[in-house]
Amino acid sequence: MLQQSEVPLAMKITYATMSADNQELNQAYEAAVDSVRERLGKTYGVWVNGEERTDRELFEEKSPIDKSIVVGKYSQATTDDVDDAVAAAEAFAPEWEAWGWEKRRDLMLAAADLMDEQTFELAALMTFEVGKNRLEALGDVAETVEFLRYYSNQITEHDGFVTPLSSLSENETNVSVLRPWGVWAVISPFNFPLALSGGPSTGALITGNTVVLKPSNTGALMALEYYRIMKEAGLPDGALHVLTGGDETGDHLAHHEDVDGLTFTGSHPVGMYLYRTVNEKRPKPVAAEMGGKNPAIVTSTADLDVAAQGVMRGAFGLSGQKCSATSRVYVEKPVYDQFVSKLVAETEKLTVGDPAKLETFMGPVIDEEAVERFRRAVDAVRDDGGEVLTGGEVITEG
Repeated sequence: MLQQSEVPLAMKITYATMSADNQELNQAYEAAVDSVRERLGKTYGVWVNGEERTDRELFEEKSPIDKSIVVGKYSQATTDDVDDAVAAAEAFAPEWEAWGWEKRRDLMLAAADLMDEQTFELAALMTFEVGKNRLEALGDVAETVEFLRYYSNQITEHDGFVTPLSSLSENETNVSVLRPWGVWAVISPFNFPLALSGGPSTGALITGNTVVLKPSNTGALMALEYYRIMKEAGLPDGALHVLTGGDETGDHLAHHEDVDGLTFTGSHPVGMYLYRTVNEKRPKPVAAEMGGKNPAIVTSTADLDVAAQGVMRGAFGLSGQKCSATSRVYVEKPVYDQFVSKLVAETEKLTVGDPAKLETFMGPVIDEEAVERFRRAVDAVRDDGGEVLTGGEVITEG
């Protein structure tokens, strides 16, 4: 039986949700914001074969909302940790495949239910960790739950991806059987810290692969929450391993000779570097989701009010820090001035501030490096003779 979300439609948040005009939802989220504060600032180890290794050099993750808030203290994985995680994943791979798709699917559905029940707490933690407002944080959790259920539904519909094929005669039987690759590495970003840790990991796990997950240093808590929920659902030790650390950790993992495939989400330069280099010794699949411009086209027959609001939301959700942020708009000349005027007006309505507050649309950017990228972008516009029609300054108060 295919499983659907148990969240009432009135409470269900997606990226298309326009407002949080729901008292019950807002009360639940705000209560969660207060309750999760005591979970901030804890020390976390790396997880290898079900063992938490804590005797490592630590690095702090501070909230972009308030730099005095420490989200967590994380262990810097060593090269030995990477090697051990990959070796454990490789050793467990045959047993994990032998579980069978039905048993793996049931585990994923159990994890989806657990995550669904913890939606508001996870969203509140995400607000502190990466600065998402309530709609975007709740949407991120909802997407991860849907990944778990969608992949479960797909593997059920396709009978574990075992497909009978046509035969040339009655004396032969042809069957297509899809098999797991083996050890799959997932390197995830900060901007969808649960969905892009949990989504690729779930897709790999449910099809019989074992996974080594390396999250962004500014999104590590959500990856560890995904791991916690998967373990609560019954995931065995060897199936999933989580390594926190910097670029060296990710590079060593991606290029490890016993890693059989890679999912990476991040910048175009890093994604292309990985795409070109991880295959040097043997062919490996690389799924790289990198930056994009998400262009919009506004024609002379468009509803300009709808277009302006859509472009504004596409451009400035999560302060523009995502590959799907709209950063190019092509407008037909007859409506250009009118559209630009409406877009500026819509943009100036935005409330910038604490993303935990109901009225806030845009919270902070993730770190000082992101602030500097913003400054350079604004300077480039002005240096090229362009005009900044609204904004263009770093907000330091409020």
